[in-house]
Amino acid sequence: MNQEWSLDKLYKGYDDPAFIRDMEELPKRINAFQELAAALGQGDPKEQLIAMLKAQEELTLFRNRLFLFLDLKNAADSSDEQAVAAQAKTAMINSAIKKDIAAMDKWIGSLANLQELIDSDPFLKEYEYRLHETQKEAAHLLNDDVEDVIARLDVSAGWSWGNLQDHLTSRLEVEYDGQTTNLPSIRNMAYSPDATVRKAAYEAELAAYPKIADSVAFALNNIKSQVNTICELRGYASPLDMTLEESRMSRATLEAMLTAIRRYLPKFHEYLRAKASYLGYENGLPWYELFAPLGKTHRRFTTEEAKEYLLKHFRSFAPDLAQMVEEAFDNAWIDFYPRNGKSGGAFCAGAPFLKQSFVLTNFDGALGDVVTLAHELGHAYHNRNLEGNRILNTHYSMPVAETASTFNEAVIMNAAIAEADGKERMALLENQLQDLTQIICDIYSRYLFETAVFEERKSSFLFPERLNELMLKAQKEAYGDGLDEAYLHPYMWVCKSHYYSSDLSFYNFPYAFGGLFARGLYAKYQEEGASFLPKYRALLKATPVSDVEDVAGIAGIDLTRPEFWEKSLAMAAADIDAFIAMTKKES
Repeated sequence: MNQEWSLDKLYKGYDDPAFIRDMEELPKRINAFQELAAALGQGDPKEQLIAMLKAQEELTLFRNRLFLFLDLKNAADSSDEQAVAAQAKTAMINSAIKKDIAAMDKWIGSLANLQELIDSDPFLKEYEYRLHETQKEAAHLLNDDVEDVIARLDVSAGWSWGNLQDHLTSRLEVEYDGQTTNLPSIRNMAYSPDATVRKAAYEAELAAYPKIADSVAFALNNIKSQVNTICELRGYASPLDMTLEESRMSRATLEAMLTAIRRYLPKFHEYLRAKASYLGYENGLPWYELFAPLGKTHRRFTTEEAKEYLLKHFRSFAPDLAQMVEEAFDNAWIDFYPRNGKSGGAFCAGAPFLKQSFVLTNFDGALGDVVTLAHELGHAYHNRNLEGNRILNTHYSMPVAETASTFNEAVIMNAAIAEADGKERMALLENQLQDLTQIICDIYSRYLFETAVFEERKSSFLFPERLNELMLKAQKEAYGDGLDEAYLHPYMWVCKSHYYSSDLSFYNFPYAFGGLFARGLYAKYQEEGASFLPKYRALLKATPVSDVEDVAGIAGIDLTRPEFWEKSLAMAAADIDAFIAMTKKES
């Protein structure tokens, strides 16, 4: 089985004639689009609208292949100078078109008879939701020249600051046990069955961050300052309001979810204290023990074993999902192992024009790594259900982005727990509670932290010491007395890439949304059986063309009421009670 993904379906390398041709062709394609945009308002609105959308489709397909190849090359090796140079070049070329996209969007926003035009043509009807969203968003667009300046400056501002954080963290050298290793490898040691390794790795990780903390702090400060400025210029009340609108999600839904989370936080603190007591700690759980494996199962997986484990459980849920997973393993969709220069964590990048996705993980053989594979392949399944959509109808919003991935986790973990008993069952149940605690407590701490950073950045620069203070404060509020306050993680702001985007803020609450929404959907599946699957597939297909509340409505769910979120959290609370009973029995 492959260890690294194959990008040959995109390009066979930098010397591939197709890659060289497309790099040369990119500015010509953009110029052609710009010429069409310049003529807006000078002809028949319906004909121009159709022509612009079709031109945008063609350009999107062309750019996606080129940009995806470069993004994946850089993620696999941040020291790849050709990828970095080509990314910078294409980003600058691409920035020029943002002014024209903004002009197109404003023109669409000005069409008083938009619905009439949509109703008159089947092609436009497919883009009905997108066109109405464009009209709504057009109210926040600035004049063409300002939009052009924002787009061009972002290449050397927010986008570059984000690249700096990724570059520094992916190449950070960590001294551990007399040797030098990398950050992804040292963070993977948090899952070690050896307590001394977990603690030593945590200490080594914290000791390494000051080497890059100042530089990463500048990246974070300048990205958040840029977002604050753009929000003010566009007339949004706050970055959160902008994010919610971009997420196609109402404030009522967010508040309902957060209300339910706050109500159930003490239950998660109870779980953390029980785990701490089981491991012999008196003052709550130290940070470095969050992922300590419990029970007797210390099973390690090869990638082949991980494949068979996933297939075993997915076949009983959805055959088409199992077939896609097998295809992913067999056809080199996945880059598995950590190495110097490779990005940390995991992600899935869809390529609907190839009818596949690309998955990056830092696989180390633990059960958590198998669950991570299930998670990322859930994104791939989501992408597969969008392959019938038009290319401009394949981008879904942040909250629903974690639906299929977390649903996959629920399928795998619930099936595995049901099959197990004794200490193996304890290990699996506790592993699931680890994940739940991450999407509830840790995600809530990230939400609190980012909210505070945006607010303070309006009036002051936040040096590493202040960022550490804000992170610790957020962790204490979210984790409560479940964690030992002497052993928290003040540098979590350095290693989490989610904070470092100038056009994607608050990429935290969507994980809680996705986790709880998916578990609510899983409960529906348990109630309805096979008859639920067509709804599930229809729901995934609708995610790019519906508000999140309407997406949930396909399954008969009202997201604006805390009761739905509490039902999902009550399922977690039952698992916590079962875990605590096990720990008491073993004591």
